[in-house]
Amino acid sequence: MLLGLIGANIMGSLSPALFAEGFAAARIDGFYHLMDVDCLRERRLPNLLDAVKALGFAGVNITYPFKQDVLALLDSVDPEAAQIGAVNTVAIAADGRTTGYNFDRPGWRRGFEETLGADSARGATVVQVGAGGAGRAVAFALMDLGIALLVLHDRDIERARALCSDIATYFGPSRCRLADNLESEIAVAHGVVNATQTGMRGFPGNPVPASALKASHWAADVIYTPVETEFIKCAAAKGARVLGGGGMCVHQAVEAFRLFTGMTPDVARLHEAFAAAYEAREAAYGQAAEAR
Repeated sequence: MLLGLIGANIMGSLSPALFAEGFAAARIDGFYHLMDVDCLRERRLPNLLDAVKALGFAGVNITYPFKQDVLALLDSVDPEAAQIGAVNTVAIAADGRTTGYNFDRPGWRRGFEETLGADSARGATVVQVGAGGAGRAVAFALMDLGIALLVLHDRDIERARALCSDIATYFGPSRCRLADNLESEIAVAHGVVNATQTGMRGFPGNPVPASALKASHWAADVIYTPVETEFIKCAAAKGARVLGGGGMCVHQAVEAFRLFTGMTPDVARLHEAFAAAYEAREAAYGQAAEAR
């Protein structure tokens, strides 16, 4: 079975380790291939989709910056992914037909429940920075968790406005609004989410004003490269409860593996595989930095 991931800046992805664990446990002869457009500069998303179909892939995961662009290239889209307006998994049928799914939504939700607990979200006011592909999935996951109000901020105000409008369509106009002043919005919120790529290795920085974070907050990031982003470090230093992107990575992989194989992998074993692969990757990064 051939599977893979299409995106930019993904050579540090731990998805190959998660799927290797799943394949081994299920006794499936499988391989998970990384297709990084930063390395394959002559390739674009349409070309890569055509290539994986021609090679007989069972499907691919999709990540930044293609989660919304891929929609126009698919034969059909699962209703939940259509609602979110973003796709992170594409199944390829034997006849080449493609169907898009979004497992970021349940993946992030289950990671949140596992680490911070569902009660942390119920009735809460949450400030979310980022309204792109991952941000859309997280926003809908927060609605699933029962937050009272989502306050959205994105440098692209039209993108934030579009997501807020979609949340209003499905959950009512009182559940989402645009941020006015990010620092003051955070000061009165229960939780803060970074759903941008800022903080990822290769995209340094912190999109959240550190001065606004406090011990009473919970803080969550979608990034796991590294798990401790500058945002997460700042929040933890203030005494806030924190959630990195590792849980989302593991739980969306569980859903994708089940879709592709019909088998449900052991979540605990995937968490162990994630931890081991993460430790090895970070050690390799450290050795490379020392060599430079």
